Amino acid sequence: MPEHFADRLMRAIKEKDSRVCVGIDPVYERLPVRLKGRARYDERDVARAVEDFCTPILEAVRDDAAAVKFNSAFFEVLGPFGGELLQRLIATSLRLGLITIVDAKRSDIGSTAGWYARAVFANYVPVAMRHADAVTINPWLGSDGTLPFINEAKRIGGGVFVLVKTSNPSSAELQDLVADGKPIYRRVADLVSRWGAEHVGESGYSSVGAVVGATHPEQLSELRRAMPHAPLLVPGFGAQGGGPEDVAGAFDDEGLGAIVNSSRGIIFAWEQEKYRDRFGAEGFDRAAAAAAAEMRNAINSAIDAPEADRGG
Repeated sequence: MPEHFADRLMRAIKEKDSRVCVGIDPVYERLPVRLKGRARYDERDVARAVEDFCTPILEAVRDDAAAVKFNSAFFEVLGPFGGELLQRLIATSLRLGLITIVDAKRSDIGSTAGWYARAVFANYVPVAMRHADAVTINPWLGSDGTLPFINEAKRIGGGVFVLVKTSNPSSAELQDLVADGKPIYRRVADLVSRWGAEHVGESGYSSVGAVVGATHPEQLSELRRAMPHAPLLVPGFGAQGGGPEDVAGAFDDEGLGAIVNSSRGIIFAWEQEKYRDRFGAEGFDRAAAAAAAEMRNAINSAIDAPEADRGG
């Protein structure tokens, strides 16, 4: 029987004393020139250049990150070689001891949802290619579109993160609408708690988690309390405006229960003024390591502060 997803996640947070999730969202046009120079011929060369960028970053952040999150769109755009590359990077991440999430935001109904679930957990790849630990899903279609993912995750010891309150500015257009006295995001939170109730591990957390943005700190604290057993995936840190104090409310009294994602702020850290002179493009992986370590320390300081508004 595979080990419970949330138990693996909480153990990783404890062992590394890190709540950092590094978003691996590679953009070919932003790669260092020396890597792009290798991709002059075809799509395979482009995918190889992206791999030569992502792999050193994974190795560099392994000590300061608990998890990595691959946004599938950045690999799908690479064509057929992108899917193969994603699987290789997932396998590399797992070998390095990183919890691995595919940010696909999948959704559908019935048997189609089941096939999406099997696809995103890569059940048909060769044995050498291990599946990701978790996937993000969209709850808009209700239980019909969600339970197939939860059931497939349970079968393989994986997890799902359900979109509840996302970090983008226009999320309020739908998620803050009131239905029967509660905003929609709270209705979804209630469903997450219901869906996850029978999937709680020894850590006290379920394999059914929630995505809640760092750009909404008040709702983040509110939702931590509303979903005490759901691990939280918190995007929106750094480039989107969320800071260490904004995410403090995502954690329980022991500093567990959540991971905080930063993508551009880490993988393209070498472009930032404070890292550019120190590392330059040649040291893009070392810049990523420095940015991940800085984020780890900043979040740990924020959740240790006496005034931190934590759930629990």
